[in-house]
Amino acid sequence: MRIAMLGAGYVGLVSGACFAEFGVEVRLVDTDAAKVAGLREGRIPIYEPGLDRLVEDNAREGRLRFTTDLAEAMAGADAVFLSVGTPSRRGDGHADLSYVFAAAEQVARAAAGPLVLVTKSTVPVGTGRRVREVVRAARPDLPIEVASNPEFLREGSAIGDFMRPDRVVIGTGDGPGGERALAVLKRLYRPLYLIETPIVATSIETAELTKYAANAFLAMKVTFINEVADLCERVGADVHDVARGMGLDGRIGRKFLRAGPGYGGSCFPKDTLALARTAADAGSPVRLVETTIAVNEERKAAMAERVVAALGGDVAGKTVAVLGLTFKPETDDMRDAPSLSVLPPLAAAGAKLRAFDPAGTGTARQLLPAGVHYAANALDAAKGADALVLLTEWNEFRALSSARLREAMRGDVVLDFRNVYDPEAMRAAGFRYHSIGRP
Repeated sequence: MRIAMLGAGYVGLVSGACFAEFGVEVRLVDTDAAKVAGLREGRIPIYEPGLDRLVEDNAREGRLRFTTDLAEAMAGADAVFLSVGTPSRRGDGHADLSYVFAAAEQVARAAAGPLVLVTKSTVPVGTGRRVREVVRAARPDLPIEVASNPEFLREGSAIGDFMRPDRVVIGTGDGPGGERALAVLKRLYRPLYLIETPIVATSIETAELTKYAANAFLAMKVTFINEVADLCERVGADVHDVARGMGLDGRIGRKFLRAGPGYGGSCFPKDTLALARTAADAGSPVRLVETTIAVNEERKAAMAERVVAALGGDVAGKTVAVLGLTFKPETDDMRDAPSLSVLPPLAAAGAKLRAFDPAGTGTARQLLPAGVHYAANALDAAKGADALVLLTEWNEFRALSSARLREAMRGDVVLDFRNVYDPEAMRAAGFRYHSIGRP
C-alpha cells in the first residue's frame, strides 16, 4: 500500500514512520522546505525516543520519503492523511480548523482520481462533514470519501503506542463510499489486526468525539487526584496510598492517578477547551470538563505560591533551582507546561532562576523570562540555590544523590512537585522537604 501524509509535525512524522515500519510506502509532505530538507538529511525536528532510528531505517529502505510536492506525494496513494495542526483559536478557545480546511482543499484540487481522505488531526465533532463540503466544492467531479482516524499517541512513548495500541478508531460515512474507505483503512492497519488490536468502526462524528472524550476524561482524572492530594495535605493522608487503593479497582485503573503540578502539553489543554466550547455551542455543556479546565489553571498558578511560601514569603534575591521544564519527561514539548506558570511569577518577584532540562532548553529559552540561567546538568542548576523545585520527573533526576545535592545548595528547601523522592531520606539529608499530597 501507499499513503500520503500531509504535515510533518509530531503526529504526521510519528504516524508516517510507523506506517512505513509496517511496510507501507509513505510520502510525507510539508510546506516547510527547510524541515523537509532536514528530514532528508536525517535531522529530526522533535524529540521522541526511538524516532530517529525509525526514520533513518525506513528512509534508507525507500519506504519513507519527504517532499514539498503535494501532487508527487499523492501519486498512486491508497489514502491521503491530514495531520496538520489544530491549535486553540485566539479569543474563544475553539480549535482553529483553518489548516485542516486549507489542506483538504489542496488535496482535492491535486487529486487525479477517486480518493480516500483521512483526518488524523484532532478535530471537533462535525469537522468531517465540513471537510466533505470543502472537497465537494473544490472537486465536484471526483468521488472523494472522507474518513476520521484519530491518534492516541502519548509524547515520550508514541512509537510504542502506535505499534501496540489499545484500539484503532476508524470513522467513515454511509454507503458504498464509506465501505470503501473502511476497507482501505482496515488493510492499512492489518498488522495490528493480526495481533488482535480492537478495530472500532464508527461514524465520523463518533470517531471525532471519541478522541476528545478520551482526552477530557484523562484530564479529569489527573485533576481529580490533584484535588484529592490537596485534601490529603489538610487531613494527614497520603495521596500515593489513596491513588493505589483507588487504582486497584478495575473500574478505575491506576494510570493518570499521579498527583502533580497540573497537566500541560499539546493535547489536554486545547482538547478540553475545544470540547467545552463545542458542547456549549451544541447546547449540551460539559460542566465537569469546564471545572477541570478552571481547576487545572488555578493549580499551576498555585505552584509558584508554594515556592514563595516555602522560602518564608519572599523570594527577592534568592536563587531557585528548577529541574525539568517540559510538560512531561521524554519530550521537548513546552506547550502549556507547568514551568510556564511557575517560573515567570518567581522571576517577577525577584528570584534568581537556574534551570535544567535534558531536552527542552532550546524551546524554553524562547518562552521563559530572559534572566533564567540554563545549567549544564542538575547539580549545576542546584549550585548555590536557596531552594530546589522539581517540576518534571525525568529519570535522571530520580537517582540524584541527596548528599551531593545538599553540598551543592546554599539553602535547604526542596519542593518535589512530582513526589519523586523519599521524604525520610530527604529529611535525613538535612532538607526541609515539601511534596504533593503526602504528610
